[in-house]
Amino acid sequence: MGTLVYALCALTSLACAVLLLRGYTRTHARLLLWSGLCFAGLALNNILLVVDKRLVPTMDLSLWRSVPALVGVALLLYGLVWETR
Repeated sequence: MGTLVYALCALTSLACAVLLLRGYTRTHARLLLWSGLCFAGLALNNILLVVDKRLVPTMDLSLWRSVPALVGVALLLYGLVWETR
């Protein structure tokens, strides 16, 4: 059951990233770009969570799956702080 929830979270994050980046290509609003990149990082985090928990349960990939989330949130923070001026 947990794998299904992880996979649905990954699909939802990926769908948000696609929609935000598609909106950016239409309007060129920079906040959409940073938000889309953040959700892309979160989607990659969720995909690596599924890999970590189901495909290779003997290995600990917690560091590797934290990096995309950290980069995504850092990009969103950059966009919120420096691009909204």
